[in-house]
Amino acid sequence: MRNYDFNNKWQALLTPEIVSLLSKIHEYKGEQNLFIEAKSDSLTQLVEIAKIQSTEASNKIEGIYTSDDRIKKLVTNKAIPKSRHEQEIAGYRDVLATIHESHDYIPVKPAIILQLHRDLYKFSGKSIGGTYKNSDNVIAETDENGNRFVRFQPVPAWETAESINNLCEAFDDALNRNEVDPLLLIPMFILDFLCIHPFNDGNGRMSRLLTLLLLYRAGYIVGKYISIEKVIENSKETYYEALQSSSLDWHEEKNDYSHFVQYTLGVILSAYREFSTRVQTLTMSNMSKPDRIREIIKETLGQITKTELMAKCPDISQVTVQRTLNDLLKNGEIIKLSGGRYTSYIWNGDK
Repeated sequence: MRNYDFNNKWQALLTPEIVSLLSKIHEYKGEQNLFIEAKSDSLTQLVEIAKIQSTEASNKIEGIYTSDDRIKKLVTNKAIPKSRHEQEIAGYRDVLATIHESHDYIPVKPAIILQLHRDLYKFSGKSIGGTYKNSDNVIAETDENGNRFVRFQPVPAWETAESINNLCEAFDDALNRNEVDPLLLIPMFILDFLCIHPFNDGNGRMSRLLTLLLLYRAGYIVGKYISIEKVIENSKETYYEALQSSSLDWHEEKNDYSHFVQYTLGVILSAYREFSTRVQTLTMSNMSKPDRIREIIKETLGQITKTELMAKCPDISQVTVQRTLNDLLKNGEIIKLSGGRYTSYIWNGDK
């Protein structure tokens, strides 16, 4: 059975690239804390948007879908799940809410992981919720010719309970020594969790929920305001590549965590940068709403959609956003790039 001791493994991760990412995240964390203390009331709408995006994105990665309207109604508890997909979406919503509200009181222990997994499936009626896998599973891929092949063989079912127990103990031990940055330990823990693959279903979604929980407990709460799951969904090919690279030779304890650690830190940094951008938008509250929209488009490198504008300005109605876009187009200050529902706009630098 694998040895899950992290204490002799994290030093190898202190590469210039990873140390640079850590430093930048630490800086953003300091800014985050100052702003949250001063403007907590202004962030309520960001929290609600992030909940919707997180629930939608994490499920979409696993091929679980419903319409945009249904997602919003399910996450805001204004609808009852009607399909198997919606039942799983509602389960994710509730586990996410538990983590948001009670993370300080949720230690990462085997019993807690089982409870969270149970709640993930509480609307589906599936008996797999809250129990470890009862048969060996594999992580497989299908190529463009339809050929299915095994990418990774997780630990066998009979080893699962002990493996998760050892993993949690190793994480606690490394954390309690106060020698290593939690930002290094968290992706190491998540990689090992995914390599164990403890459940018949829901391993990917559980890994993202546990990532949030561990980040919150370490004081990195950016995921409450900016959807980390959405950042992962937008870069899921890179996510799978990093996961595959870091899982090579895992059973032999010769795997290289750095690929997955660097990817995860990049995701966290991206979320902090987006949070900083949203904060700057909120500090423009003394501007008129049309001027705020104009300024956001002007400061955006490349194109931006109406949906993205509304996400950045949750206090501005869709009618006001559309009216402002029409006025800016009429004045020639922006250029419209047609694309159906993905129509976007770009600042006219020649104006």
